[in-house]
Amino acid sequence: MNNIILCGFMGCGKTTAGKNLARKSGRHFVDMDKYIEKKAGMTVSQIFSEYGENGFRDMEHNACAELAAQHNLVVAAGGGALTFERNVEIFKGVDTIVMLDVPLDVIKHRLDGDKKRPLLQRSDRDEAMRSLYDERMPKYLAAADVVVKGEGTPLKTAFAVMEALKSAVK
Repeated sequence: MNNIILCGFMGCGKTTAGKNLARKSGRHFVDMDKYIEKKAGMTVSQIFSEYGENGFRDMEHNACAELAAQHNLVVAAGGGALTFERNVEIFKGVDTIVMLDVPLDVIKHRLDGDKKRPLLQRSDRDEAMRSLYDERMPKYLAAADVVVKGEGTPLKTAFAVMEALKSAVK
């Protein structure tokens, strides 16, 4: 196994559990959206404004290729990154994709008060989240080599990922 790629819906713990996982496993942590922002010199919101979703998705695809070429990483993939087959193909066979599975009601609770995510600022927030969750979950499951319940604390989730990876390697 080269890198550990975490996927799942926003608020599932990719970043918080990923940082714990990196620390406990001696790997380096990379948040894919932050990686893209640093390379572009602008926020994801600014990228969407200036280049549109297609421009962002191209940057995201390039980030997947660049990160897959590195070693010893825990990567928190952007929420939409692994809903695209071209990105999944980059990681498959080389890296291990771990889906953090968290029920939508837990995610809603975790994201209560979040002001950064555009989707959460909409008047139809709950319906929009449900629709996107239902659309993306099958894609995450299809991409994943391993599925881990992510309802616990970030540290418990990190340990659960480590245990699941040990079992998957045997």
